[in-house]
Amino acid sequence: MTEPLTIADDFRAAPDSLAGRVILISGAAGGIGSAVARHCAAAGAELILLDKALKKLEALSDELNRDGLQPPIIHAMNLEGVGPADYLELATAIDQQFGRLDGLVHCAAMLGELSPLSQYDPELWARTLHVNLNAPFLLNQVCLPLLERSADGRIIHTADRSGRQGLAYWGAFGVSHAGLQIMMQTLAAEVARKGRLRVVSLDPGAVNSPMRQQAYPAEHGSGLGSVNDAAQAYVYLLSAEGNRYHGVSLVRTPAVT
Repeated sequence: MTEPLTIADDFRAAPDSLAGRVILISGAAGGIGSAVARHCAAAGAELILLDKALKKLEALSDELNRDGLQPPIIHAMNLEGVGPADYLELATAIDQQFGRLDGLVHCAAMLGELSPLSQYDPELWARTLHVNLNAPFLLNQVCLPLLERSADGRIIHTADRSGRQGLAYWGAFGVSHAGLQIMMQTLAAEVARKGRLRVVSLDPGAVNSPMRQQAYPAEHGSGLGSVNDAAQAYVYLLSAEGNRYHGVSLVRTPAVT
């Protein structure tokens, strides 16, 4: 698999970096997803937040409102249990309200279990692949017509190192992320001739997030990166600065000070 490019985390978005841009974020109630939502809102974006955790989405919406930022549209959806018709309904609602989409950020993910393949629960395997690979495919498919109406649309897939190199015990999580990389490259090649839509993946690196804590419960989080620094990399790719990247896998690295 092609080696990823690195981007530093020293970008800090201006308040108008994403002014007027309509951004859909999946997994918006999670650690990285909610941080991306906060920073996109602070940069002026109009947000559509997608997650199964409705109460967390409502709390995030209230927080943005208290901070004087534009309240997002929230859409509760459990990616494990919905089908193509539900995705199409979401895209239709976005079309009716905005007529386009400027960015789609995939932050939703399911860890599954850390287990040898010989002992991996088949049902959990299927559910993990569905959330991590099938759901982004379905969301990309229904949102493509909306993104192609944007002057410079973006799709950002959240990647992980386990998708670049097979790691023992990472099972369905690693396999699904390997598939995600190929899907990103395939889609990027298919839209390349149109010249406006940019499709990439971003590995935010080791950050102190709920999923990281789930995977490494005994790890001391103080040595990890911040979800807020990771979120700035997403804003960078959604902004005009991100126009230079297409069809590539990116890894965030700490800025040199």
